[in-house]
Amino acid sequence: MGELGIGIGWRHELDLSIARLPGVDWVEVVAENLHHDDLPETLVALRQRGMPVLPHAVSLSLGGAEPLDTGRVQHLAEVARALDAPLVSDHVCFVRAGGLDSGHLMPLPRTREALDVLVANVRLAQSIVDVPFALENIAAVLEWPASELTEEQFLTELTERTDCRLIIDVANLYANARNIGTDPEAFLDGIPWERLAYVHMAGGIERDGVYHDTHAHPVLPEVLALLGELRRRTDPPGVLLERDDDYPSDAELAAELAALRAAVTV
Repeated sequence: MGELGIGIGWRHELDLSIARLPGVDWVEVVAENLHHDDLPETLVALRQRGMPVLPHAVSLSLGGAEPLDTGRVQHLAEVARALDAPLVSDHVCFVRAGGLDSGHLMPLPRTREALDVLVANVRLAQSIVDVPFALENIAAVLEWPASELTEEQFLTELTERTDCRLIIDVANLYANARNIGTDPEAFLDGIPWERLAYVHMAGGIERDGVYHDTHAHPVLPEVLALLGELRRRTDPPGVLLERDDDYPSDAELAAELAALRAAVTV
């Protein structure tokens, strides 16, 4: 494993569990759930133990055509400074348009025009935060027509033009393969691994022929196998388990973390 190791998404519902779980090297926290001058005591305690805490934003809408809300970026920067975070991140997506908020991470059309907008917004965000910026691939249930680039080409050019890093969500690769027929191995073959910040893993479930990336179920064996495919191509700096609902026992969480470690340990 790289410098981060095995991590877990910090949630208020898991704060006591995380403090006592074995094998947790770092945590990621949703930036919008925090205020920089009133951090939760349990999160501060982890930071005081020397555990890295990485803020992960969900609302910047970096791929949106509307002007970037720099106040949201400033909030992310303030949280990062309060946590002495080595990295901040968001997603390759948009969440707002026409004055409406989708409440969901929406996929971008993979066109050069959309890439230009994303690049400009990422550069502006980078000028506000004090640490490296990473972008994550998302799960989608649709693809925009008339794509000019594959997802891996889109992400590669994004990194070349902004010097940003990448979070590769393996569960999202699996979801997209199931729902829109993408090829996860072709994606893995085309990614600039020198840009990898870390990896996300999460569980989901299929309902009525659609795979739902719920973050509320155990990681599937198929997703663990896909993590193994990633490991054959690179040694990831870190792997993070995300859980956002139906929180299991400490023992179950510990077993999932151990499975992630085993999948990337050679």
